[in-house]
Amino acid sequence: MAALSATARRTFIASFLGWTLDAFDFFLIIVVVPHLATDFKHSIADVGFAVTLTLALRPVGALLFGWLADRYGRRTPLMIDIAAYSLLELLTALSPNFTVFLVLRALFGIAMGGEWGLGAALAMEALPAQRRGLFSGMLQEGYAVGNLLAGLALLLFPLIGWRGMFMLGALPAVLIFFIRAQVPESTVWLARRHERLALSGDLLWESFKRNVPLFLYAMLFMAALNFMSHGTQDSYPTFLKLQHGFDTHSVSLLNTISALGAIAGGITFGYLSQRLGRRRSIAICAVLAMLIVPLWIFSHTIASLALGGFLIQFMVQGAWGVIPAHLNEISPPLVRGTFPGFSYQVGNLIAASTLQIEATLAAKHFTTPTGAPDYARTMAVFTFVALGAVFVMALLGRFIRPEARDVAFVDPTSSSPPREAVIGAAISTPP
Repeated sequence: MAALSATARRTFIASFLGWTLDAFDFFLIIVVVPHLATDFKHSIADVGFAVTLTLALRPVGALLFGWLADRYGRRTPLMIDIAAYSLLELLTALSPNFTVFLVLRALFGIAMGGEWGLGAALAMEALPAQRRGLFSGMLQEGYAVGNLLAGLALLLFPLIGWRGMFMLGALPAVLIFFIRAQVPESTVWLARRHERLALSGDLLWESFKRNVPLFLYAMLFMAALNFMSHGTQDSYPTFLKLQHGFDTHSVSLLNTISALGAIAGGITFGYLSQRLGRRRSIAICAVLAMLIVPLWIFSHTIASLALGGFLIQFMVQGAWGVIPAHLNEISPPLVRGTFPGFSYQVGNLIAASTLQIEATLAAKHFTTPTGAPDYARTMAVFTFVALGAVFVMALLGRFIRPEARDVAFVDPTSSSPPREAVIGAAISTPP
């Protein structure tokens, strides 16, 4: 962090906190699923539908706020987005019934979907190319830090209940003041304004038409990664509570240990990807995670569950730590505000029903000898398939577009190119 300029440092901190607090707001519902089911008098699968709605609406937010970011800059849309998800989290705490709760979680999904792409573009464009890997891992693990904070917030549940916990989710709005005062607009976006002016028509649509294989590959790759992460995270607190009978404090402890593993893994493999390559690092994480699945899900003591939880999330989020840098590097440059976030969130849409799928499989197809839901077998099978898909997609990526680890997003020595060159390069290839 000391090696960065003051501007890059502040930009990264703002992007990291924006994603961390966004993830914290999302994971609040994950850690209280059984309590919500009890209070609203609905099944766990019904409450899981609220999570599905949130994930399913995230592509809408990524597309909306990404389009704004490519057209009007990264900074202002990011502030609007943070204000939106903070307000919606506060309103969730005041939900009078389950229907209103579902509507608010759907709207929250739109706001949540916009944050990652905006923050990732703003951060990656501010960082030197040779440091993108490390800071990519740090940025992505804002998601795990958010999970960690939600797990710690669960300790307050006996005092404030789930409504009080969602009220805490309104605190990210304070970040807006820091961004407004300390974070400048992306110099990369500012440097390419002349290229945007040279283009006519719908830039995003033109970019999609010229890069159909890239867009489709990125969406499917993100789907596999999202099945992997949600498959190991969303049902985990429920698995610990219902199958092992752990109390709130034990669930919070194991969730915290897993989140610490995720943070360590994301940073480690983000850094290693600068040397090993982005896709190779992801593939290594997938293979190692497969070997850890039995320890993670079939252990019986708190100590072995803690070790398995730490290691599985080390690998799962190790793969994810590469993604902010990788997607921004392979993105067509003039739609970098949209391409990474939209690809990510379409992947989320495809994987949106993970919690519901696991809950249904555990209740109807993978049951214990007593007839109770068997979350252990369900999560093991689901996760193993998802990890295999991540491995295959990582290897296939080189046939779609080469890696661009050290690419410079802007060449400050270049003059404005001819209009024809701008149109071809800006919407078709990385800079």
